[in-house]
Amino acid sequence: MSEIKTGVLRYNYNEKRMGILSFDLWVKDGLHCGETFEVFINDEWVADRIEYTSRTNEWYLVYSKLQGADLEGLKVRNF
Repeated sequence: MSEIKTGVLRYNYNEKRMGILSFDLWVKDGLHCGETFEVFINDEWVADRIEYTSRTNEWYLVYSKLQGADLEGLKVRNF
């Protein structure tokens, strides 16, 4: 069984992508479109996928419909 990794979503200005931080260290410094993980929303873990739209220049989650600034600090796991 693999170890469950957890972190929070943050925008990485160096990579110009959303990334995942754990204890102020980049675990993934730049996410790519189509990457999947679970997000903690409404006190439960939900599977989701990250994408980017050039129409609004924002990152968004496909299933939860969160986008832009709403992604900052969102708890994630199993990335």
